Amino acid sequence: MGKPFLVLASNSPRRRELLALSGWDFDTLPAEVDENLRPGETPGPYVLRLAESKARACNLRSPENRIILAADTAVVDGKTILGKPGDAAEAKDMLQRLRGHTHRVFTGIAAMRPGEGNLLTDLCVSEVPMRNYTDAEIDSYVASGDPLDKAGAYAIQHPEFRPVERMSGCYACVMGLPLCHLTRLMRRFDILPLVDISSACQSSLNYACQVSAAILHGGQTG
Repeated sequence: MGKPFLVLASNSPRRRELLALSGWDFDTLPAEVDENLRPGETPGPYVLRLAESKARACNLRSPENRIILAADTAVVDGKTILGKPGDAAEAKDMLQRLRGHTHRVFTGIAAMRPGEGNLLTDLCVSEVPMRNYTDAEIDSYVASGDPLDKAGAYAIQHPEFRPVERMSGCYACVMGLPLCHLTRLMRRFDILPLVDISSACQSSLNYACQVSAAILHGGQTG
């Protein structure tokens, strides 16, 4: 059917970078929604609700011939959902909290075709083992300003800080857009990526993924 034209309901440079790997043409139309956690809400339903809310908010402003894509990511340590730090001190606290042990990252994605009303979702969950970085490394990273717009106060792909010790799950999930989950979601719209999405993702991120085949065949979440 040629290149589908997508609208990404996000202004995240990381999500734009990842979506571009698909070969699909897309535009961006950020959606602002209330991201407050509801009483008793757990991480999976939380990120799926926000992804759906972003997609529906974007739907009100998007042309009918485009498919809307939205995503939301949460960093979860134990039972606590860590959002974006409010300031440098909170960023330092988060990084100290995450240091030296494994937490989880949840990314929910939602896609809908305006005018049809049907909205489809998928969820990726990845375990993220953090290395035992030093306080000096934290201070240097926080001083760079990079943590302030990121859930959990870190970017997995940061070339100098490199907070993660090793990964066996979906690297793109931690960056904010799990591409294999997106691929299987878009298949439900009868849309296929224009490239080998697993190979493109691994090549771009310089990461040997151990879960892409299972995800693309409808298996594990990440």
